[in-house]
Amino acid sequence: MKNIKGIILVAITLILTSLTFSQEMTKEQWKNEMNSLNERKNALTNEIKSLRTDVDNLKAINLEDPEDCIDELYKMVGANRSDVDNFRRAVNELNGKINRKEGPKADRQTDLNVLKMNKISALPEFFNKVHNEMQADLDNWIEEVKEIMYTVVRGDHLWGIARKKEHYGNPFAWPVIYRANRDKIKNPDLIFPKQVFKIPNLTEEEKSKYERLRKNFKPAPVQ
Repeated sequence: MKNIKGIILVAITLILTSLTFSQEMTKEQWKNEMNSLNERKNALTNEIKSLRTDVDNLKAINLEDPEDCIDELYKMVGANRSDVDNFRRAVNELNGKINRKEGPKADRQTDLNVLKMNKISALPEFFNKVHNEMQADLDNWIEEVKEIMYTVVRGDHLWGIARKKEHYGNPFAWPVIYRANRDKIKNPDLIFPKQVFKIPNLTEEEKSKYERLRKNFKPAPVQ
């Protein structure tokens, strides 16, 4: 009841305000104001009709099941869900190998090229990963050379070869060269020009071992 009285009071107030306002306006001004209000009314009426049409059109659309849409997407690349699952596992497996730098690098590039050639790689889920991110990781992968070849020149000795910065930078690591070339070196004190030796990389254990030897070495006092 109180709400009704309130509404009536508001309505009376609006009517009185309107009458007061109308009394202050000339006939011409009143006419212009009414024309303006009618134009706004017509514009709003047309907008309502347009919105109702849009609603009716949306209701008329037969929305498909999202799962069906996914299947249709897979069909576009000649695959089904099982094929995509297998491809996803292959991508994750290769990505792990690249991140762990499981070489040789050339083999990982070959593996990635195979994935790129698969039409499934064109799906939004895989495209950037396979064609951009994983390739960038491979490009940034600097593969450590397993061993290099060195040709002996006059005056060389295993101690000096191991000391070279491009090799070990540590003369105490010369036994590694000796062991890697036992088929060519009969006596570690006798090597000859034009002999070609393999210079393998040191393992972490070997690096630590020969670095300790280098640091602990104390040359004999000069007599």
